[in-house]
Amino acid sequence: MSPSQSAPDTAQRKTPGKAALASFLGSTLEYYDFFIYGTAAALVFPHIFFPTADPAVGLISAFATFGVAYVARPVGGLVMGHFGDKLGRKKILLLTLGIMGLSSLGIGFLPGYEQVGIWAPILLVASRLAQGFSAGAESAGASTLTLEHSPEGKRGFFTSFVMTGYASGMVLATLVFIPVAALPQEAMMAWGWRIPFWLSIVVLGIAYWVRTHLDETPVFEEAQATDQVAPMPIKEVLRFQGADVMRVVGMSIMSVMQTVFTVFGLAYATTTAGFDRASILTVNAVAIGLSMVAMPLAARLSDRIGRRPLLLTAAIGCSVTIFLYFLALSSGNLALVFLSAFLNMTVLYSGFNGIW
Repeated sequence: MSPSQSAPDTAQRKTPGKAALASFLGSTLEYYDFFIYGTAAALVFPHIFFPTADPAVGLISAFATFGVAYVARPVGGLVMGHFGDKLGRKKILLLTLGIMGLSSLGIGFLPGYEQVGIWAPILLVASRLAQGFSAGAESAGASTLTLEHSPEGKRGFFTSFVMTGYASGMVLATLVFIPVAALPQEAMMAWGWRIPFWLSIVVLGIAYWVRTHLDETPVFEEAQATDQVAPMPIKEVLRFQGADVMRVVGMSIMSVMQTVFTVFGLAYATTTAGFDRASILTVNAVAIGLSMVAMPLAARLSDRIGRRPLLLTAAIGCSVTIFLYFLALSSGNLALVFLSAFLNMTVLYSGFNGIW
């Protein structure tokens, strides 16, 4: 078959719905694992891995281990993106699933500080770095996979399911932690916190099965057929599109909003503002769960009016309303907390996250 014949054939095999589902499930796993760690860092890890006379020091240490993943994420995106351009999107995305699933399962079996001393936080940080590497690779690879399967005029809509998976994973993580948080303190600290990490193997199995039944993208197959696969993709990108890379880096700073809301907000609400754990976890689950509808709607609108107007409006609005959320937490009024969470996360952050 000649290159001219192969291009139409691969184009006919575009499967945007199936690619969107595969990306959705993969992102669900990645962000389920990512956020059960964040929830555990706010509620459990200071006691298990960083016991200290000062609770604030333990909390800061636990948050530091959460933060190291953000150092590993761009590395994961660049490294796995490079190999995705050389070996194919599908192979690399199967590998990223395995890294995230196994590192999260491993956290569920880690001994605490009382058992192995300083090795406990060291092993925790190593597992968290693996999670961050995988999450960065997943965001880049899943977005590429879905985009290259999507038809013109609907690219915003189909690729939004990558970040809809973020919302799904976050809701799943929160729902799993609600009964765990309701356990007696001793039981939660002894074994209850491990259950959400063990359950990640279920999501891993489903996502892996779907991805093994997905075709490689027509764009990559055409590049292979016409011998246009770059020998050093990462070098090409940094040489010719360095300015675009820096723009993406700048836009990625907005992801701090979800961490401030879900992780620091949870810690502040339960330790300072006086809310019980189950109430705030429920608010988070509902606000972010509604994002699963808001993100595809915002992305579909971007297919009609363009990306920039929505992106800028959502980014500015989200940056302002995060302060309203913490004011609501300080008020002690749960209804105000939910309304501010809905505005900040469901409406504005979804408008950004579903498009970027």
